[in-house]
Amino acid sequence: MSRTTPPRPFDAEALFPGLAPLRRTATRLHPRPGSPTARDSSVGGPMLWPTDEPWPVCPTPHKGADRPLPLIGVAQLYRRDVPGLPHPELGDVLQVFWCTFEGHTDGAYDMHAELRRRHADEVTETLAEQPVPDVVGRAELVPDPCVLHPEEVTEYPWFEELSPDLQERVETWEEDEGDEDAEVYVSDLSTAPGWKSGGHIAWNLTGPTDLPCTECGTELFPLLTATDREWDSSTTSWIPYEDRDGSDLRYAYGPTGVRPWRSHVVVATCPGDPRHPLRLITQ
Repeated sequence: MSRTTPPRPFDAEALFPGLAPLRRTATRLHPRPGSPTARDSSVGGPMLWPTDEPWPVCPTPHKGADRPLPLIGVAQLYRRDVPGLPHPELGDVLQVFWCTFEGHTDGAYDMHAELRRRHADEVTETLAEQPVPDVVGRAELVPDPCVLHPEEVTEYPWFEELSPDLQERVETWEEDEGDEDAEVYVSDLSTAPGWKSGGHIAWNLTGPTDLPCTECGTELFPLLTATDREWDSSTTSWIPYEDRDGSDLRYAYGPTGVRPWRSHVVVATCPGDPRHPLRLITQ
């Protein structure tokens, strides 16, 4: 079943023409419990992995493990489902892995993630039994298998990323709507909730920060946003039509079982050079 996000309750660019050049496309992944195969886009599903290629392991030793721990396969995205994936020359499949332990660098909750890109037609023999770690740091970082129902939507920058003039216009409009505390722009017009690729980052915890690549200075691209929920009480306008009857509401609300330390984690990468270090942003 496909998933369809309702039109936004207001036309953002008609209200605020200055948003037009800031528009970005995001692909909502709409994960739902299922049984994906290695030839499918998925969260928590089997990876398209060649039998002769070493599985990625965490470079950091962890308590209770007597050998390097295999990383968990978090998401596999085929370009046919997510056309906005960068670096098409490197393949039509993106694979995202992370370690279930935190505290990899100076921060107590810092995570470690790695990416792989490949051409699907070059994988003829796939690994039947994929490695899993002997010990798990946080079970909430192990996703339940989900099939995806990708859908492209339009997003605009987080409120605090707007120019002072645009911020003032938005605030005046929200006051005129009758509820100055509603934050309609943030809830209904800015960024889509849930798992997605691309678009804008929801800076709901720390506020915006610069994201230059540490190697070249290019602004990083939000390759994957992983969240603990597909929506909450403030973002119900984003609930797909197909989920509004309530029959699968519980599974659609938090289908992957993933609960980062904060509500979501963004895997951000350099759009200019895939060899440059990625960055993980938690919000």
